[in-house]
Amino acid sequence: MKTIVTSLLVFALVACTSGPQVASRYHDNTGREDVLTGGVKMITVATPKGPLRVWTKRVGNNPTIKVLLLNGGPSFSHEYLEAFDSFFPGAGIEYYFYDQLDSGNSDRPGDPKLWNLARYVEEVEQVRLALRLDRSNFYLFGHSWGGLLATEYALKYQQHLKGLVISNMMASIPAYNEYANKVLIPRMDPKVVAELRQLEAEGKYEEPRYLELLLATYYPQHILRKPPDQWPEPVLRSLGRLNKKLYTAMQGPSEMGAGGSLVHWDRFADLPRITVPTLVIGATHDTMDPAYMEKMAGKLKHARFLLCPEGSHMAMYDDQQTYFAGLVKFILDVDRGRF
Repeated sequence: MKTIVTSLLVFALVACTSGPQVASRYHDNTGREDVLTGGVKMITVATPKGPLRVWTKRVGNNPTIKVLLLNGGPSFSHEYLEAFDSFFPGAGIEYYFYDQLDSGNSDRPGDPKLWNLARYVEEVEQVRLALRLDRSNFYLFGHSWGGLLATEYALKYQQHLKGLVISNMMASIPAYNEYANKVLIPRMDPKVVAELRQLEAEGKYEEPRYLELLLATYYPQHILRKPPDQWPEPVLRSLGRLNKKLYTAMQGPSEMGAGGSLVHWDRFADLPRITVPTLVIGATHDTMDPAYMEKMAGKLKHARFLLCPEGSHMAMYDDQQTYFAGLVKFILDVDRGRF
């Protein structure tokens, strides 16, 4: 395991991989079946409810590097990951936006029977097959809930992976809740915490006051370290499309910890089973314990830890240069056999 300290200069050196010929190949759509739709492909997946469709969009062309992006939530849409458009093309990285079932541009059957982790793992596998991703090129990136899903996918299907990225997600929901209750919440104004807890006890999660308190305290400290009225437009657009029923069912209604069907999920002891090259990304101000995430990297067989010292849960925005320098370097190091 290596802890890497990155900078804008490092990013510039890593990302300068493209001359005219490389750039031409990156934008070559010859033989691509998604040319007409600008990279968009609707993929039919088998579910207990019958065939349903999920939305994907390809950007770029690189035969040896294809990154499938798993967004957070559950039930956020791909939009908040649009920051990748500012960094991956310049590094020649092919990548795929993807809205999981019941989110974004994908079908929304609204059936709670489909909202379980095992089914989402199989959905990712069906998407992989439809996009023709394999061990020679397939990198799976997961942020937050997407990191949980990516971890679970790797434990079952790592034979198809070239690389794995777990971003801002601990390997245990109980450990995450313990960190929130013992570290993060005690740092808050006790009066604010008391009012939030009272609203939660009364089930008033949809009350304007509940969101007002979070936006004034918890969110700008640990979710995205900017005033909420300065949050990037893709983040706001994604938040506006949140499927609240799905989110509540799996994550739970509270924003200061997790509940729902994932409340007992814990894979820390299973991490040594993952042997593919892995990058674990943590952030100093995250809702997820960065020290725990560094331990995750130590427990994995072939991993690197990236700390974003200025970042929070959305470190791809509030510590952007560190985040993408480390992420791009990891992908290119694996591709070039330097990991």
